[in-house]
Amino acid sequence: MDRSNNINVVTIGPRDSLSGTLTVDGDIRIEGTVEGEIHATGDINIEAAAELRATLNGNNVSVRGSVTGDVTATARLSLGGSGNVTGDVRASRLQVDDGATVNGAIKMGSGA
Repeated sequence: MDRSNNINVVTIGPRDSLSGTLTVDGDIRIEGTVEGEIHATGDINIEAAAELRATLNGNNVSVRGSVTGDVTATARLSLGGSGNVTGDVRASRLQVDDGATVNGAIKMGSGA
């Protein structure tokens, strides 16, 4: 079976927790609790109930939960209305919905 066209997606469910470093060749969806570092070649989706004390590195990063730590998005960082980031942000593009917050330094652009 040829799996080369399938995207790898890792989900940390609402009752799951991770402590340490997670590196994924693909996308990550987080609904639970994470402490440490998250690295993804694809997208990182932080759901509304998720609580992270972690450094995030991904392509497109979407935050609807709570993140304490630095966030790097090589493409776009999107903060939904319930999203909260406390830490420095580096992103090529940034979208912040009404009600979302960022507390930290922001660096944007292709060199971010």
